[in-house]
Amino acid sequence: MANIVTTFRNMFRIDELRDRIIFTLIALLAVRVGSLIAIPGIDTASLKAAVEANAADSGIFQIYNLFVGGAFENAAIFALGIMPYISASIILQIGGVVLPQLQKMQREGDDGRRKINQLTRVLTIPIAALQAWGVTIKLVNDYSGSIPDPGFFWTLTSVLILTAGTMGLMWIGEQITDRGLGNGISLIIFIGIISRLPVGLYQQFVTSASSGAGLIGRELVVTAIFLVLLLGIIAAVVLITQGARRIPVQYAKRVVGRKVYGGTTQYIPLRVNTAGVMPIIFAQSILFIPGTIASFFPDAEFLRSMEIALRPDGFLYSLIYGLMIVFFTYFYTAIAFNPKEVSDNMKKNGGFIPGVRPGEATSEYIENILTRITLPGAMFLAIIAILPTFAMNVLTVQPELAAFFGGTSLLIVVGVALDTLQQIESYLLMRHYDGFMKTGKIRGRAGATS
Repeated sequence: MANIVTTFRNMFRIDELRDRIIFTLIALLAVRVGSLIAIPGIDTASLKAAVEANAADSGIFQIYNLFVGGAFENAAIFALGIMPYISASIILQIGGVVLPQLQKMQREGDDGRRKINQLTRVLTIPIAALQAWGVTIKLVNDYSGSIPDPGFFWTLTSVLILTAGTMGLMWIGEQITDRGLGNGISLIIFIGIISRLPVGLYQQFVTSASSGAGLIGRELVVTAIFLVLLLGIIAAVVLITQGARRIPVQYAKRVVGRKVYGGTTQYIPLRVNTAGVMPIIFAQSILFIPGTIASFFPDAEFLRSMEIALRPDGFLYSLIYGLMIVFFTYFYTAIAFNPKEVSDNMKKNGGFIPGVRPGEATSEYIENILTRITLPGAMFLAIIAILPTFAMNVLTVQPELAAFFGGTSLLIVVGVALDTLQQIESYLLMRHYDGFMKTGKIRGRAGATS
């Protein structure tokens, strides 16, 4: 404990690190303020009462609201969050597999990344505008009493404001990445999820207190089991996130002039969870389609029945969700990691895996290992994704708090926390301070050996 306190004190002794931390905190404070400012033309008191009356809804609304830190239920200027930007990034990343122009940009280094970032910004605008239009339709259909004049002018201005809010969040995220600490886009999602934790704890407290037994008896036992399981799940997520199979690569000695290069052994880290949180996001996006379409056609009985059948707290949703996550884990791993490219780069640099012939044999060897270690990672992601449903139905945990029991929110929180701590750790070690742990330094994604 004393070591952690000393480490936090050392963080503010480094001028650059202190300035980056302060800038990041101010930027995240601006994000939270924007999530509380409602768009014009909405009766906020009436909207709050309507949201509380429909608090039992656990569909797409509640899940999306979690990622934007409650801004969706507040009809705030940041109600769309940063999700349109994430959607644009995913589209371009998948497009890089099939479009030669994007593949060329990806191989152009920094110039290519700048071009792709610019394309992502441009693509974010129509995606945000379309989602903003969907938000206005939902508000008019479900909370019409909160909008005194839901006409064309209100819809147009709301779409413009919500789209501008997303672009503002995108700019803030980029500023955090450049001038702050950690990945700005990830931190915006992180702070939105974390901000809902007090709400979840409060709802669970109120529910337990009103159950008749107060905070003793069965509710106390359930709460204790929940906390123990939550700590165990967080530890398992950290282990899987950091877990990797290291493949040794031997580089032959080369004499260039008077210098000798190579002759060393390095490692290729194949992560158990190479795909990260993307398979869950892909699966959720597809399962959100019936609910999204149903919001545009509120009178269609078939779409409504589909929406009810695929509610996140149902068995059918969990079954389809888990199977889709396993599929998308393999799909995204194939996109993110190319064994043939790794094998070719090794061959060009005079590297080889001991006991494996260079070229096609090396590519097949890496691909076989990646396929085997991806299976437990995919199964783990599927289990983590459906744990919130288990917590709600079996442990009677409230939806707001159950979201922290697993799923996308927990994976994002753990991943962002590890990345940010790894960056802080690197600053401390460069200045010859101890990190957060004297042994077994935090091995974030940026610190992986390759």
